[in-house]
Amino acid sequence: MEDSSPSNETLHLVFVPMLAPGHFIPMIDMAKLMANHGGITATVFITPVIAARYGQTINQLSESISICFIQVPFPSKENGLPENCETADKLSKGQWINFFQALDEWQTSVEHVVEQMKPFPTCMITDRFIPKIAVAAKRLDIRRVIFDGMGCLSVILIHQTEVSGILESDVELEQPFIVPGIPDRIVITKQQLPVFVYSNSPGMKEYKEKLKEANRDAYGIIINSFDELELDYIHELQKLHQNRAWCVGPLCMSNNKSEMASRGDKASIDKNQCLKWLDGHESGSVIYVCLGSLSKMTLTQMLELGLALEASNRPFIWVIRETDGKEEIEKWLSDYEYEDRICGRGILVRGWAPQVLILSHESVGGFLTHCGWNSTIEGISFGVPMITWPLFSEQFFNEKLVVQILGIGVGVGAKMSIFESDEQKETLDYVLVRREAILDAIEKVMCGDDDGEERRKRARKLGEAAKKATEEGGSSYHNINDFLQDIVKPQ
Repeated sequence: MEDSSPSNETLHLVFVPMLAPGHFIPMIDMAKLMANHGGITATVFITPVIAARYGQTINQLSESISICFIQVPFPSKENGLPENCETADKLSKGQWINFFQALDEWQTSVEHVVEQMKPFPTCMITDRFIPKIAVAAKRLDIRRVIFDGMGCLSVILIHQTEVSGILESDVELEQPFIVPGIPDRIVITKQQLPVFVYSNSPGMKEYKEKLKEANRDAYGIIINSFDELELDYIHELQKLHQNRAWCVGPLCMSNNKSEMASRGDKASIDKNQCLKWLDGHESGSVIYVCLGSLSKMTLTQMLELGLALEASNRPFIWVIRETDGKEEIEKWLSDYEYEDRICGRGILVRGWAPQVLILSHESVGGFLTHCGWNSTIEGISFGVPMITWPLFSEQFFNEKLVVQILGIGVGVGAKMSIFESDEQKETLDYVLVRREAILDAIEKVMCGDDDGEERRKRARKLGEAAKKATEEGGSSYHNINDFLQDIVKPQ
């Protein structure tokens, strides 16, 4: 097939991510993907800590394709953060305000580099949640496209929730309401909405206004999804963006086996050891458990999860992130002799796991996930049914997609964002989801009855569609070419 990407001139695309793993990982994947199309030069702005996480991978990419990574120092210490605290997953309680102050300064530094660039950028692709760089693009008269780390459904649900006026009504936090004006019947509560949607604090109201202004000024929007997955909602998104909305994913599928192992950070488990352990289990028998890079649970809630996994009597890989309560968790694991009790059947990964590598293995039959969009689209990409446990942000929307619309998952019954009732959650014995509910969801996803088999069939079919979308001639492949053709048109 003839490549329809622009060839009359070299396009210079500049990528500026939000400094959180769920944002910079897919944006780096996207920059790499576009740099593989002829006549494209990609420049990605990162920090020294992100560069260190990727190690030699970014050097190898720069040598093989036309992509450049510019490390802009992040002013951590100047803003009261620990040294090298440059990404959201390293933040402790009370550090978010400092982080966003530093992030504003970092964007200003990025702007100073951009305005001196030669060749000058054709287009800037910037994360929705860093609106200051949008102001810079407007000042420099550079066409700017939003990268949204959410899926199409979530973007539309947030938009409809905001414009419908439902948030200004007398609806109580826990009272269900139907999101109006969308193709599916989605019932949600205020306490399941992203905090930036429902919060009326002065700081959040100011931030929301900046996001809306940046959204209005954008040329278009790029989504890490594929048309066949969210067809009704990409159509709705195109209406909002004058037909300049492009699904170009799943971006995780742009990685080979080696890149899967080092994607995002250095894994806390040896790749070969992990694959050998997975090879030793039957197809579809292993549960992979990961609640994301920003999840923070009470100790007692973690114990409920651990005890449910033990009681399942199924093989599992459980990723435990570095948290503020690490010492208490490790003490419980030791006192309870947890790793001895699950020896041979379970593996604990403390820190970063090669998630895409694990999900792509045929022995994995279920994914217990927080429903962050990256994890959701990665599970879908490899045809893995999901046990859903949304925690915050738009994750409850993603659960609706997985469980209700696609029919490839079962929820554990989470009812509210972990950022709700913060004072209550400070107590060590606060539990949102009991082990019985977790175990029940695991059994429904992993069992061999008719419902379980139908769920697996649907998941496999979506995995095949995801693969086809990214191949030459697929919908996402075409959308990338359409995007590249569009951004060279006169404004």
